[in-house]
Amino acid sequence: MRLFIFGVGFSSKAFVEAASDQFDWIGGTTRSEEKAEQLKEMGVEPFLFDGEAATDAIRKALRTATHILVSIAPNDGGDPVLNAFLADLAKAQPQWIAYLSTVGVYGDHDGAWVTEETECKPVSLRSRQRVAAESQWLQFAHDTNTRLLILRLSGIYGKGRNGFVNLERGTAKRVIKPGQVFNRIHAEDIAGVLKASLGTSAAGIYNVSDDEPAPPQDVVTYAAELMGVAPPPEVPFEEANMSPMGRSFYGETKRVDNAKVKRDMNYTFAYPTYRVALDALWRDGYK
Repeated sequence: MRLFIFGVGFSSKAFVEAASDQFDWIGGTTRSEEKAEQLKEMGVEPFLFDGEAATDAIRKALRTATHILVSIAPNDGGDPVLNAFLADLAKAQPQWIAYLSTVGVYGDHDGAWVTEETECKPVSLRSRQRVAAESQWLQFAHDTNTRLLILRLSGIYGKGRNGFVNLERGTAKRVIKPGQVFNRIHAEDIAGVLKASLGTSAAGIYNVSDDEPAPPQDVVTYAAELMGVAPPPEVPFEEANMSPMGRSFYGETKRVDNAKVKRDMNYTFAYPTYRVALDALWRDGYK
């Protein structure tokens, strides 16, 4: 099996680490020569892709790719991968394409549970772009009879990106908004779901989120307790100094149901709650 990754970032690197033994060759795109060297160290053959211009090198690699992982954000023009390589992907006829999306496509549901069947009501521009990109990929899969998985991911964290790091940097906040919960997912569980899917015939849309949507301040408090440091002071949402993007996240609240991925892929989450994950990160190293 040969894997090609569009956008080798935090989540896709976790998949490479978890599943490299499943593939005879792995290639992936990056935007810079510096990051290309890092990919080589991971055993990934690097390809430069600026998100717009197709290259002959990538086209050649796609001809023999059996599995495609797409981890590139869309823009106003749609999905960069399909815009540049639609014909190449159609000719390649890969066995498996996985597209990493976001639970942001659901928008605000006033704290109610959402499943893959729930109506998408995206609020932010980035979430509207995701819905459009999902539609592009679903149309491609339909037109080419390609097996496609769309994984709608919750807030991603893991080693190097977590509450301990935020506390250490002094960027952690405890913003209080009554009724607000967020969903989250450990990068290793994203990798685990992707790896599990390889041995199944699963296709379609899947929520990839842990078992416990929780108020964000609870996560910060728990991390601070493990570190033995004082948590940052609580700040009412209305008074919080936040970026427009950060504030926009608080405009949506929902609880994401993950039953479908457990059922179809027989997957057991390694980190079903933030407490389990933070305990492990504190024990094994969080950087």
